[in-house]
Amino acid sequence: MRYFGTVARGVRMPIIRQGDDLATIVAETIFQAFKYEKIEVKDKDIIALTESIVARAEGNYASSKAIIKDVQAKVGKGPVGFVFPILSRNRMYGIVKAVASAVDELIIQLSYPSDEVGNALISEELLFDYEINPNTQTFEEAEFRNLFGEELLHPITKQDYPSLYKSCGDNVKIIFSNDPQAILKYTNKVIAADVHSRHITKARLKQGGAELVLGLDDILTKSIGGSGYHPEYGLLGSNYASEDVLKLFPRSSKQVAEKIQALFKKKTNRQVEVLVFGDGAFKDPVAKIWELADPVVAAAYTSGLGGTPHENKLKLLADDDFKHLDGEELEEKLKEHIKSSSKSAPNALGTTPRQISDLLGSLSDLMAGSGDKGTPVIYIQGYFDNYADE
Repeated sequence: MRYFGTVARGVRMPIIRQGDDLATIVAETIFQAFKYEKIEVKDKDIIALTESIVARAEGNYASSKAIIKDVQAKVGKGPVGFVFPILSRNRMYGIVKAVASAVDELIIQLSYPSDEVGNALISEELLFDYEINPNTQTFEEAEFRNLFGEELLHPITKQDYPSLYKSCGDNVKIIFSNDPQAILKYTNKVIAADVHSRHITKARLKQGGAELVLGLDDILTKSIGGSGYHPEYGLLGSNYASEDVLKLFPRSSKQVAEKIQALFKKKTNRQVEVLVFGDGAFKDPVAKIWELADPVVAAAYTSGLGGTPHENKLKLLADDDFKHLDGEELEEKLKEHIKSSSKSAPNALGTTPRQISDLLGSLSDLMAGSGDKGTPVIYIQGYFDNYADE
């Protein structure tokens, strides 16, 4: 009788430094851990590692100087708009500071009542109280503060992000609007600083007559003076590393994943799957913040992690198709149904269609944490098993 289904374990790792052979370190650490804990590697086991340690190992860092140089080359002279940045010291402050240093004038347009991932500037209820239509109304900073309060404090961090961003330079101005074309009143050169809605924002800006439209994914797509870069995401997925230095989203994720897979095949003759994950795709029900500030959940993964799960809704089968059965007879019928449906489309009523890589990345992000757990690698067993598997 089998009692456990999916089991995920956080793997304590040594601190990873630039130049380390990450794939070998990950594989050898897991081999040692499994020998000590008497755990067996099985086919379809999954190894998930944070994008952070991949970027650290490859040395994908960029200085403010590199960002400034690239921005200056791409936007030239005159005022520049910076539309819809998320409210984050870790994710955005360093970028805003560098861009402000690169341009003559920076007009930052913030969305309200919150940014695209749910960081609140003001309470949503205030919009109803003051009968404000957030889809059409644009505010200068003084007007916005006069209406909603002199301090615009984040409910969790207690940081006034408009003030923080404005402190990046005497040439910084703040406005508030959810219409990306509102920035065109101030400048026709715009950087779309949002993450997931950036393609729509860019299209709206071009439709509105902007002369130059860039995204954060268009900055540092190539190395500037030996800096790190990302050819697809640029500055998206970056975060604070140290004063005037950002860690960028890793470029070598696919190669690292496939090397780990090969090392396990050679050592154990087992076919494991490997995933490199960033932020999980979940929303905090209290803070109302969507965790996903990276451009994607999974930076890369091996071929066995593509697609969506093939699964049945057990409670639906038990309550509907086999509601007249109980005990061992019900158990056997459920197993028979699962085995037969594995070759056809299962009854998926009530299941949300999600990518396997997003599900695993979110699970792994929750387990790894971002603090002092010291487990940037997650080892998952039994994920592809179902109720019919022994």
